[in-house]
Amino acid sequence: EFSDAQAVTSTAISSNVIDLGATNTLKDIGTGQDVYLVVSTQTAATDSGSDATLTVTLESDSTANLATSATVHFSTGALAFAAFSPAGSVLAAVKLPAGNYERYVGVRYTVASGPLTAGKFDAFLTTDVQAWRAYADNVTILAAA
Repeated sequence: EFSDAQAVTSTAISSNVIDLGATNTLKDIGTGQDVYLVVSTQTAATDSGSDATLTVTLESDSTANLATSATVHFSTGALAFAAFSPAGSVLAAVKLPAGNYERYVGVRYTVASGPLTAGKFDAFLTTDVQAWRAYADNVTILAAA
């Protein structure tokens, strides 16, 4: 899990970064059993002008802060505010691309024309993207009559 209800108001990397280990400098984690990256809006995003854009990238790097010379393995491209702001919006549900991943793997949220004033995001890896569903928070369950 890269992000679990991570608050994003300006450009940031995911709160969690996966360490693939120091034994090999490059690993291809996109082959073998299918693994999917899922990114969704957990809590509605807001900004003062409703004109912010968000780009989500899956990156790997030799450093945990993804700041040395990160390799971008997947990008959503710039998403319009209306496309990513509602809670439950799925921003990506894609199979990890094959390729050489560096030691540390994480997600970067790039906010442009912002900043966002609120918004929380989830990002994680799963092997069964078809079974995954986004549900609204704070669901009220009523007792049967």
